Amino acid sequence: MKIKQLIMSAALFAALAVIIGAFSSHALKQQLSAKELQWIATATNYQQFHALALLAVALLMLCKGKSKLLMLSSYAFVVGIILFSGSLYFLAFSSSTALVYLTPLGGVAFIIAWLALFCAAAGSQFNLEHK
Repeated sequence: MKIKQLIMSAALFAALAVIIGAFSSHALKQQLSAKELQWIATATNYQQFHALALLAVALLMLCKGKSKLLMLSSYAFVVGIILFSGSLYFLAFSSSTALVYLTPLGGVAFIIAWLALFCAAAGSQFNLEHK
């Protein structure tokens, strides 16, 4: 994926988190249970937080260049958002548990993303120090 696409994806994920969060807390407040609203709140919080992390990784690549670890981090953030938040949205809006096992896989993707970013910063992939 190109850096421009990563930045656009981050912006879209962040916008969707706001839209879904606002829509569920206002328009669907009477239709959804407290538990379903909590699932959506969790999903939107994680989606927003990790959309910003994806944006940071994309901007880091823009400044320092792409690396395998940064690409892994960006892809893992995307997968994590889709699996973690997406499965919670599905659960809340459909009351079906068909995708409930994807939620922890999304969590694992988030962990991989953060660890790949850590390894990229700790390794010799790029120099973060100003000269």
